[in-house]
Amino acid sequence: MNRDRTAALRHPGWTFTITTGVLVAMTLFGFLSRGAHAEELAVGDAAPGFELMDQNSETQRLADYRGEWVVLYFYPKDDTPGCTTEACNFRDDIHQLQDMGAQVLGVSLDSMESHKEFAEKYHLPYPLLADREGKVARKYGALFDFGPVEFAKRHTFIIDPEGQIARIYRDVKPKTHSDEVIATLSELKGGENG
Repeated sequence: MNRDRTAALRHPGWTFTITTGVLVAMTLFGFLSRGAHAEELAVGDAAPGFELMDQNSETQRLADYRGEWVVLYFYPKDDTPGCTTEACNFRDDIHQLQDMGAQVLGVSLDSMESHKEFAEKYHLPYPLLADREGKVARKYGALFDFGPVEFAKRHTFIIDPEGQIARIYRDVKPKTHSDEVIATLSELKGGENG
């Protein structure tokens, strides 16, 4: 009986499955523990600077928005359901956000060409930045990096006119996020006057 069980465990398919499972578990544990020890940005920190190309092949620099509020939102992939919902809600609220003195900037690891198609398809009136190598996402702690799989996590940073992080969202719900950002900006800007 024991011999049959040992033989089953030595079957090439089982060996591959067990080995793969162990490697995935070890990699995932390593990824999670790295994330747990990585320093995360906090409210009050200086927002890391960046220079990225948008869907119109124009260079966008964070420094160019000094003196304005910036809604910097990272998202996983162009033209996917959650990302489209989030992007279109920012589009629908863009005049309200602009009236509050805020510039919306979307960032993912997609190419400029992909961003252009996405922006044109949904009439997105704000820059989508191509962070092809994930360098900016990494600076903001918004890069999901699991071996060959990399994408931006759905995180948002509200940056104040002085270039400091005023609010961080790491648990974003695409359907309600634009409303949440507007409410936060209203609260933060209320503090400007007080």
